[in-house]
Amino acid sequence: MAQKVTIATVARHAGVSRQTVSNVIHSPEIVREETRERVREAISVLGYRASQAARQMRTGRSQLIAVRIEPTRDGINGSVLDRFLHGLTEAAGEAGYRVMLYTAEDPTTEIATYDDLLGAYDLDAFVLTGTDHGDIRTAWLAERKVPFVTFGRSWDAPERYPWVDVDGAVGTAAATAHLVTQGHQRIAFIGWPVGSGVGDNRRAGWASTVRATGADPAELDRATPDGITQGEAVADELLGLRKPPTAMVCASDSLALGALQAVRARGVTVAVTGFDDTPVAQAIGLTSVSQPLAQAAASCVDLLTGVLDGGGIRDGRTGDGAPAQVLLAPSLVLRQSG
Repeated sequence: MAQKVTIATVARHAGVSRQTVSNVIHSPEIVREETRERVREAISVLGYRASQAARQMRTGRSQLIAVRIEPTRDGINGSVLDRFLHGLTEAAGEAGYRVMLYTAEDPTTEIATYDDLLGAYDLDAFVLTGTDHGDIRTAWLAERKVPFVTFGRSWDAPERYPWVDVDGAVGTAAATAHLVTQGHQRIAFIGWPVGSGVGDNRRAGWASTVRATGADPAELDRATPDGITQGEAVADELLGLRKPPTAMVCASDSLALGALQAVRARGVTVAVTGFDDTPVAQAIGLTSVSQPLAQAAASCVDLLTGVLDGGGIRDGRTGDGAPAQVLLAPSLVLRQSG
């Protein structure tokens, strides 16, 4: 097997330090012309990640993007971001970029982290997750002309910033329509409190499909914070109604798992669907809406490269002419529960 070519290999071949090689790649203007040419020749001869090194020299960029790891929740829906990060890392690598991970508990501390990272590293851009109404992060980055793309719509200004999202309304509408074809007439919804961009979007798909059948969705609409315990409590309340639902559409697999526990505790037959198609859903036979996370991650990288190479977005498009907003359709995965 051929020996892997590293910065150290290039440095030895060119007779310079590793820092000098790094400077030639990231900040060529601070290196003497004679030394720059010697290092570039070594990179060419040795084949040191030639395409990426050449791009770095041409653009003066670090090829480094940053994304947050969200706080650990119940271990179920957190797997969604894990899969997205895996896809983002793969797509970024194919485009010649590397991903830096950071943590932050809330938007305010995340902005403080942006400030720290931008001061310590030569970052090219950020990928934001967990968007919602009144998101202060996008405005902070935009004001400082820091490139970014969000995974999740920019809910207050959908045409202003570049984003990739999965259409939650399409997903819950598909789940509800499937239950209607199965003969269900009383289909409840267990979602998050009103005001969440993602949650309201998922609720809307259920509500519009129920209205299309001639029924009023308000009676069976329930809201609760995300979680298994919360889902179980709300489902148990619904099952205690004089005319209980025969099916429940849930905004997450965590809520759906709680609903299934309530159904089984009462010993009744009620169809339940979730959202996100987590490994838990697959293991317990839960019908769930699956997000195309690998496609979403690749689309985020495509958008970022368009923004970086084209100098931003204009008239709703990136510099390469591609749309600056990408809305993907999810798919319904049918299993025993629904």
